[in-house]
Amino acid sequence: MNTLTVSVVTPDGPVLEDTFEMVSCKAESGELGILPGHIPLVAPLSISAVRLKGPNPQRIAVSGGFLEVRPDKVTILAQSAERPDEIDVERARAAKERAERRLQAKQDEIDFRRAEHALKRALNRLDVVENR
Repeated sequence: MNTLTVSVVTPDGPVLEDTFEMVSCKAESGELGILPGHIPLVAPLSISAVRLKGPNPQRIAVSGGFLEVRPDKVTILAQSAERPDEIDVERARAAKERAERRLQAKQDEIDFRRAEHALKRALNRLDVVENR
């Protein structure tokens, strides 16, 4: 079976470099499924889980960034990226609760957007841990 080399990189350095049969992720334009031989593509990513399919499937929580696709390689340049075993579940739950409280307080627009963004990040991290 054909495979893709997948690299996940953050400002802090590489998170993953391996080969997989398929990459599924959520771009701002919608869900993408990337197979070997895919046409070149660059797309902004949403806060979501990147699902890597193959003999050793993995999920990685990403907080935005970009996806670059070439026929034999996928590079994800993420603001942050975490594997399930790197996620502090208690910290993510606390962040979720804080963000929900801020959203209920109905503060000004900037605080609302920040709280909404924090809530999405926390929910994504918890989803990646719970659905390894």
